[in-house]
Amino acid sequence: MAPAIYTHDLRKVYPAPGNRPRFGPAGAAPPGAVGHGGTPPRGGGAGQGIVALVGLDLEVPEGEFFGLLGPNGAGKTTTIGILTTRVRPTGGTARVAGADVSREPVEVRQRIGVVPQRPNPDRSLNAIENLIFHAAYFGIPRATATAHARSLLDTLGIADKAEAKVDELSGGQQQRLMIARALIHQPLVIFLDEPTVGLDPQARLALWDILRDLHGQGRTIVMTTHYMEEADRLCQRLAIIDGGKLLAVDTPEGLKARAPGGTLVELVLDGNAESVLDRARNLPNVSGVEARNGVLRAYSDHGGQVIPALIDAAQSAGRSVKNIYLAPPSLETLFIALTGRKLE
Repeated sequence: MAPAIYTHDLRKVYPAPGNRPRFGPAGAAPPGAVGHGGTPPRGGGAGQGIVALVGLDLEVPEGEFFGLLGPNGAGKTTTIGILTTRVRPTGGTARVAGADVSREPVEVRQRIGVVPQRPNPDRSLNAIENLIFHAAYFGIPRATATAHARSLLDTLGIADKAEAKVDELSGGQQQRLMIARALIHQPLVIFLDEPTVGLDPQARLALWDILRDLHGQGRTIVMTTHYMEEADRLCQRLAIIDGGKLLAVDTPEGLKARAPGGTLVELVLDGNAESVLDRARNLPNVSGVEARNGVLRAYSDHGGQVIPALIDAAQSAGRSVKNIYLAPPSLETLFIALTGRKLE
């Protein structure tokens, strides 16, 4: 059975600022398109391209709930943009539901549903009109679309809002409308780009239940997220991406098992943390230590018991401790170990 998602050596380099063409297909999609909701990727400079993806290899089997985890600029939103045909890859191969994103973009769009990072319905139409109008793009007769739209709104718990204008819906209700729009043509694969950003906790949990139900129906779901808990509780497998590179891919349990042993103890210092490294490495009960950007990170099986010794080591190096952070082995500690920074 062919995978629902397949990429090999997938690469994307955006034109550097000042070198972007005003028109044409060489750059990114128009503002508001899927794949352009995040912070521009790091790297590049005047006269150089901005590297967003570096040789990405992914394979997602049919029926899997797959997550892309990473901060803004990591490349995950660009990945979704390429897979949904809104961003043209610089090189490599990408196939979705058996269709090549570069050679068969129309076929890809017929087989996917997309929930963008921010709801973008037609605000001149009411909820059900948005769904019927979208269905027309796929050649679905109005009567069929109307019946399916009402069924979707009912399933998603907003049937009573069918005749309401978009601006009358809450943020969570608008996101449910976007999911209904993505499902109106019964796609094989659903892409969700940061679907719970900006939602209150209650709306976020309700959306989690909806996504679980959709996955329970056998749908393939690919989701980007900033939230560790969301990734852990929803996804069957996760890919951690940073700097346009795939750093790890596994089940949440498998990834957590790869986290450095012991508790992460993080000290935010008032200056260069590298000067503390040698002292910290020689402390008892410290299994690993690193420093970056004024932050000293140590791992210990003795948890917070090592904090006084780490503070003494920092003060001996002429540094003051501004803040202290502790975390047990988790997806977050693995992410920090792989990237050197928190997911924020």
